[in-house]
Amino acid sequence: MTSSRVASELASVLVPIGIVGAVLAGLCALVAAIAVMRGAGGLAGGAVGVWIPAAVLSLAASFANQWMPIIVSGALLVGLLIIGAVVRGIVDAGEPARSTARAARITAAAGHAQTGAVATTAGAVTTSTPATGSIPALAG
Repeated sequence: MTSSRVASELASVLVPIGIVGAVLAGLCALVAAIAVMRGAGGLAGGAVGVWIPAAVLSLAASFANQWMPIIVSGALLVGLLIIGAVVRGIVDAGEPARSTARAARITAAAGHAQTGAVATTAGAVTTSTPATGSIPALAG
């Protein structure tokens, strides 16, 4: 066999392996980005840890001078991690306002439940207004 024929045979095997590796690396990058958005550091680290062998697998296509799978897998990881961090920052920026509003609703519901509870004692029987919990829509 000539060297060009061997290279052609290798390319027909290694390029699909590299493409599969790039797809797996892209999926791992997506899982890592979602984990960063949710604040799950362990899951993000695990996804990046699985991304590494998938990226090495996508490197197989480079033996046939096809560099696109490794470039795509690297760009996906970087891009999705940046997007995940930005979304996480936006969510964290709105958290103080949400926690303040949540605390105000709970305080209002607790105050309403305390003023609405009337206990009367008639011998051994005690009746009171049923508590609705901390859900203001059901307090009544």
